[in-house]
Amino acid sequence: MAFELQFFGATERVTGSLYVLRAGPHTLLLECGLVQGTREEELRNREAFPVDVARIDAVVLSHSHIDHSGRIPRLVKEGFEGPVYTHDASRALCAIMLPDSGYLNEKEVEWENRKRQKRNLPSIEPLYTQADAEACIGQFVGLEYETPKEILPGLTLTLYDAGHILGASMVELTYVENGDSRTLVFSGDLGYRDAPLMDPTRRLTRADTVLMESTYGDRLHRPIEDTLSELTGVFESARAAQGNILIPAFTVGRTQDLLYLMAEHFDRWHLGDWTIFLDSPMGIKATETYSRYRHLFAAQLFEPKSDNPELPNLYATRTSEESMTINNVESGAIIIAGSGMCTGGRILHHLKNNIWRPQCHLLIVGYQAIGTLGRRLVDGAEDIKLWGDTYRVRATVHTIGGLSAHGDQDDLVGWYSSFEGRPPVYLVHGEERGQVPLRKRLREELNAPAEIAHYQQKITIGK
Repeated sequence: MAFELQFFGATERVTGSLYVLRAGPHTLLLECGLVQGTREEELRNREAFPVDVARIDAVVLSHSHIDHSGRIPRLVKEGFEGPVYTHDASRALCAIMLPDSGYLNEKEVEWENRKRQKRNLPSIEPLYTQADAEACIGQFVGLEYETPKEILPGLTLTLYDAGHILGASMVELTYVENGDSRTLVFSGDLGYRDAPLMDPTRRLTRADTVLMESTYGDRLHRPIEDTLSELTGVFESARAAQGNILIPAFTVGRTQDLLYLMAEHFDRWHLGDWTIFLDSPMGIKATETYSRYRHLFAAQLFEPKSDNPELPNLYATRTSEESMTINNVESGAIIIAGSGMCTGGRILHHLKNNIWRPQCHLLIVGYQAIGTLGRRLVDGAEDIKLWGDTYRVRATVHTIGGLSAHGDQDDLVGWYSSFEGRPPVYLVHGEERGQVPLRKRLREELNAPAEIAHYQQKITIGK
């Protein structure tokens, strides 16, 4: 029985998820994400796909984050004509996020080609354009949770709530051939048990092989009340300093968590003394999508019968002109802007105007991949470069780990422990520092056959 999986992305690293699954005569991609990090690492996005695009029958996507979905427009651009199966809410979010990614590709290449022209170097083409990304959405097929669908002969897909972001799914793929049935379960990105907004991660019990993320396999998140107390201290010190607070936030997931927590703790954090800017067109659209799919989570984020979050002093700045007016605000602004790892977007402009000011505060609330500006700031960079100019880092940098949308080591071990018979588990979507201790704990506490997946490694499901 040919039911095989081969690893081509997010092996011993967090971004660029991509796995090739072969079920009998059929080939599908599980995830098709962008590699994010240093300029050299991101060049991998231009490498040829690991299989002939014409032979790919379908794509299965766990959720909309760009490190999972961001190469789909390029796949379609190169001739892929099949379906992309994902949750219906993920389809809606991809319709926002992928065109934005295409737009950023165009702008980055435009900037790069200006430099190349001065050096008499040949120009380059964007990985894909905004138009390419908009065109690929027509191939997305939206599914619901816990509704099995035969997507290829003998291959059935079922999605389960992963508790990570809106529409994020665990992927169950069952292949039946000649009466023999084998099941692969891919965790996708698993949510944190104290997640502010999303519902708890669904537990599954049956699998022949498990593919599990390991982003925070080396740590335990702080209890949520400790995190809330830490945020209280940040807001109090920022108020006393009379500066601004910058929050680079992933526009899908982290932004909505922040808005919910700000509404819930409005008085505790004295947020009435601030003006809160959601300075992210994509974040604004994503929040509206959360409103449309509010039946997927129990928390009360929005005003009844409204798309507006329950924050009276929230201003959504859609246009560039509206965003630029924030530059005139020297005190009392909380600015939530993308990108979450400070690799592009409006947060860079706000860093340019605030990072050198000692009365300002930078609040890091999400994972920062190696090679990103956000990671440099977390690691204590004394200065940063923006558009060729150097800026001294004098703002106070806070790292709030308890707001992660990813489960910690306890969540990961707990999720796997629900599987009967301890099926083989392969760790992906994590760096070595997280994967080694997670593998050790899985082996020692659960006697699990746990391995770290390696690039190009091939496994047979159920063996």
